[in-house]
Amino acid sequence: MRQHNRHSVRPMLQLHRGWPPGGRAGIRLINSGLGPAVIVGSTLTVDDEVLGAWNAPSVDHVRDRLSVRPSAVTFNQGEVIATDYEQYLLSVASYDPQNHAEVEDLINRRLTLKIHYESLYGGENFSRSRSNPLTGALRTVPPIILLELVSPGRSVRARRRPANRHA
Repeated sequence: MRQHNRHSVRPMLQLHRGWPPGGRAGIRLINSGLGPAVIVGSTLTVDDEVLGAWNAPSVDHVRDRLSVRPSAVTFNQGEVIATDYEQYLLSVASYDPQNHAEVEDLINRRLTLKIHYESLYGGENFSRSRSNPLTGALRTVPPIILLELVSPGRSVRARRRPANRHA
C-alpha cells in the first residue's frame, strides 16, 4: 500500500521547446505527473560552462549576453512545482525567427538545463534535462530508466540502467 501511495503522487516534469511564429516561444516546464515536484537542485550550463543553478543571478547572466532579452522564470532549491504547472522558463512573447534567432540558437544548441526533483515523500532523486548542444535533444533521467528523445525525425531510445548510478 505504501508503494501505491508513493506512485499516486509521483511528479513528472517535462521540458518542451516550441517556436510558433507570432506566439510565445522558448523552453517550457510542465508537471504532468499526479503530484507536486520538490526541486532538489538544478544546473545551468551554456557552451559547456557551468553557470550555476537555474536561479535569477545565473539566468540574468545568460540573458545579459543576448541582444534581445527573453523573459525568464526561475526557481530555488526546495521550491514546489504544483501538479498541472506549465510555465515558460525562458521565452520571447511574440516569436520572430529572424529577430529571435540568437535566443533560439541558445535554447536549441548551447544551453543545458538539468533539474533534480523528488515527490513529497522524497528520496527518489528524479532528474529532467534539456541537453545535447549538437542535436538539441531532451533527456529524462529518472533513477532507473534513461529515456533520450532526440531532434525531430530521429528515434526515441530507452534503456535500463543500475538504480545506484546517477546522471
